[in-house]
Amino acid sequence: MSTRVIAPVVALLSLIASGEAAEPLRIIVIGAHPDDCELDAGGTAARWVKAGFKVKFVSLTNGDIGHHEMAGGILARRRAAEVAKSAQILGVEHQVLDIHDGELLPTLENRRAVTRVIREWKADVVVGPRPNDYHPDHRYTGVLIQDTAYMVGVPNFCSDVPPLRKNPVYIYTEDSFQKPNPFVPDIVVPIDTTFDQKIDALDAIESQFYEWLPWIDGYLDQIPKDKVARKAMLRDRFAGRYGSSAKKFQAKLTELLGAEEAAKVKTAEAFELCEYGTHPSKADLMKIFPFFEKP
Repeated sequence: MSTRVIAPVVALLSLIASGEAAEPLRIIVIGAHPDDCELDAGGTAARWVKAGFKVKFVSLTNGDIGHHEMAGGILARRRAAEVAKSAQILGVEHQVLDIHDGELLPTLENRRAVTRVIREWKADVVVGPRPNDYHPDHRYTGVLIQDTAYMVGVPNFCSDVPPLRKNPVYIYTEDSFQKPNPFVPDIVVPIDTTFDQKIDALDAIESQFYEWLPWIDGYLDQIPKDKVARKAMLRDRFAGRYGSSAKKFQAKLTELLGAEEAAKVKTAEAFELCEYGTHPSKADLMKIFPFFEKP
């Protein structure tokens, strides 16, 4: 073989060995409503994007009842516009399915819809809620995601979209529910470096974080009228929420980062592997979450 042939081959092998020749990892995060993906994985998604991964957020419902003063098409359009702005801030793609808020069911039609969005994105990783939750839409989102974990590779199911040749890794987002089984994290991602970006993304979803959720939780009268002040309040509220995750899962952070670095983490998002889909090795899991190189 001539040196002209050898040099490119050696260069290609070097790229493959370093991982540079590989296609970017493709991750799809699926939630029930236009704000769930942002809440559950916004900080990690921003880190994935910075790592060169391709990330898409999908809401299975259009959010058309998630307000105390408006509903229907007007609200659905408003919420779609909000998450479009939020997605731009995070650097992710986004999609909102036209299913009525509060009416999501684990039907065959919806199983096909979720299978299609996963196939169309050519997902390597699927992220979503566990199927035990107070809200029926959240609960059935978890069921529907699980129901795709085999079907995404079956050619004669949803035959209008090519099947995936490799089953994705399926991962749950954090929740606090204890029955029938508590959430146990396999990965806890520090989000201090993207926390402000996450807050900017949540701040864009005004109908939820400054209107609906404060109304239904009884603190609407505490929301400042000034935009800077209300965003500061939002930041403080979620610093507590994601700070709690960092404290609660400090042992896992220590395992991943070492005690000294783990002690510095102020905010985090946590994830648990689903037993369905592809089971990643520890090395594979570190490729999905490439955030834990120790000094």
